[in-house]
Amino acid sequence: MPTTSTPTHCPYCALQCGMALSPLPTGGVEVVERPDFPVNRGALCGKGRTAPAVLSSRVRLTSPLVRSGDSLVPATWEEALDRIAGEFGRVRSEHGADALGVFGGGGLTNEKAYTLGKFARVVLGTSQIDYNGRFCMSSAAAAGIKAFGLDRGLPFPLEDIPRTGCVILVGSNLAETMPPALRFFNELRENGGTLIVIDPRRTKTAEQADLHLAPRPGTDLALALGLLHLIVAEGRVDEEYVRERTTGWEDARAAAMAHWPEYVERITGVSVPQLRETVRLFCEPEAAMVLTARGPEQQSKGTDTVGAWINLCLATGRAGRPLSGYGCLTGQGNGQGGREHGQKADQLPGYRKLDDPAARRHVAEVWGVDPDSLPGPGRSAYELLDALGSDVRSLLLMGSNPVVSAPHAAHIEERIKSLEFLAVCDVVLSETAALADVVLPVTQWAEETGTTTSLEGRVLLRRRAITAPEGVRSDLEVLHELAARLGVEKGFPTDPEEVFEELRRASAGGIADYSGISYARLMEESGAGVFWPCPAEAEAEAEAEAEGEAGAEDGRQGRRGTAAGTPRLFLDRFATEDGRARFVPVSHRPNAEEPDDDYPVLLTTGRVVSQYQSGAQTRRVDELNAAAPGPFVELHPRLAARLGASEGDPLAVVSRRGRAVAPARITTGIRPDTVFMPFHWPGEGRANTLTNPALDPTSRMPEFKVCAVRVEIAE
Repeated sequence: MPTTSTPTHCPYCALQCGMALSPLPTGGVEVVERPDFPVNRGALCGKGRTAPAVLSSRVRLTSPLVRSGDSLVPATWEEALDRIAGEFGRVRSEHGADALGVFGGGGLTNEKAYTLGKFARVVLGTSQIDYNGRFCMSSAAAAGIKAFGLDRGLPFPLEDIPRTGCVILVGSNLAETMPPALRFFNELRENGGTLIVIDPRRTKTAEQADLHLAPRPGTDLALALGLLHLIVAEGRVDEEYVRERTTGWEDARAAAMAHWPEYVERITGVSVPQLRETVRLFCEPEAAMVLTARGPEQQSKGTDTVGAWINLCLATGRAGRPLSGYGCLTGQGNGQGGREHGQKADQLPGYRKLDDPAARRHVAEVWGVDPDSLPGPGRSAYELLDALGSDVRSLLLMGSNPVVSAPHAAHIEERIKSLEFLAVCDVVLSETAALADVVLPVTQWAEETGTTTSLEGRVLLRRRAITAPEGVRSDLEVLHELAARLGVEKGFPTDPEEVFEELRRASAGGIADYSGISYARLMEESGAGVFWPCPAEAEAEAEAEAEGEAGAEDGRQGRRGTAAGTPRLFLDRFATEDGRARFVPVSHRPNAEEPDDDYPVLLTTGRVVSQYQSGAQTRRVDELNAAAPGPFVELHPRLAARLGASEGDPLAVVSRRGRAVAPARITTGIRPDTVFMPFHWPGEGRANTLTNPALDPTSRMPEFKVCAVRVEIAE
């Protein structure tokens, strides 16, 4: 790595791959490898390598824009900020604080997410705040909290994966969504371990597996229950572990025993011999893991589905032991940290609950406000978007593009258009920003310093490498200026380190305790980050002494962790009151929308390697567009033959919510009863025009991953 380069991290997925930025003689920067960072060891996918392309003034915003008639026209910062503050003040005066909404993003740094949540509750006084991470890993979070008392994407580092005996990977195509992570799974197999991939499609990840199961979309819950049934029937339950480290087994066992293998085969399409082979491969090694991603989580029963996979780990003693456990492969760049520090509808910093009086007192003291002044929990992400233009009349949106990314997207687009006022902070003019009344151009990853938290719970420091173009300001400056205009002169600093110091105090004693982490520590140590929970040293010692575990520096405490950071959770106890994990009894139920005569096919959605999320940034990179130029409909040859479709023919996919058109891509790697569309594109091929907003009752996750459609040749 050149001595003039700046160490930082990729702006895209939750791996937060280490990279460095080196100045070019002609201006700008180029990406340089950082082989010392343990997650990617220098490797980068195409998105990471080309990330500097979005820094160019050719593709990004460099001036505030305000609406004049049907157009957005350049304006000064003073004009733009005054207009936002004036409209927010008017709406609050006329309709009350909850008529103001805030919608954040899982790509915001911890400092921005923290400040955005504080701004909503202290300056605006609104309960109506949530973020797009609700669409990503909320079901896994809800299930993890129920079972373990704590949600961290992975309770162990990725480096443990090659040393376990078997991994069941459920609904993840990480060869395309997180390519540098695939090496850990390849090393697992090289070391004699087994990889089982569960996915309705034979993806690039599934091609690497020792065993690929292709269940019908939306039946992952039944599949997990069928496996647990076999584990019980074959005498593979770790009875001693269940007795000593868990509660609730009898009820969970009874629920699983109602899902006998032949019944599960009829529901899922996975044969009984494959079910038995999965159980054998998972149970024979000394250690094993289950990792889930959006496949089982983005369902109207996603929390129960993840809970069933957790029950599988608990029954076999595969949680809270070395090289074993359940984990969630968090998707967005700061999807983990973004949900920990206050931009989620029901949470305060440190993963504290907004309806917990003690949590409200602690955070209110840090903020210097009356606890009673803090609003209560608000609407979840889809419910908030659905309320736009009626209950919620004005919206501040940061780091999200729901016109492309939200389910039932045409409806959400109309709700956004019905707002009295919309302000958007973004790097580029996204499809959502194009509908705004005011658009503010903000700094991005290479132009600012801030922390993110990876899928491992590893808190990392991104460092500013270049100066932002003239006319661009940071999100922290935006919130500072708006707060002042709305009557709050103090409490919204623009220096990210100053914000992080306050975040440390606000998170202290919470589940996601960052109080022992500082910028100095993140810079002075190896650059590999610090795993939370990481309490300040004095608090960690006091807690250890209270538990009779003074000096325990291996991170084995359930909730509090150690001042050294906590790479591996739950090795001695779980983060529940009694230290035991909880089985949660669950049963299979159908998808919110099943096929019928009018809509006989199932649609599932996902990503491709060369685009990211709504594509707002990656669609502006020539190299990535050349590799993935547009949407497509993936279907099996048998379905194509019934339709009379050939490769490349335009197909219309129609659901109860709308119609999308894209070229056919015919492959035997998908079930004949299923079609697949990537969701990165707007317009005619927008996959989320079709998707179902049916919500999980616990996590409020929409059912992105499965809905009923019909497919026809487009006229």
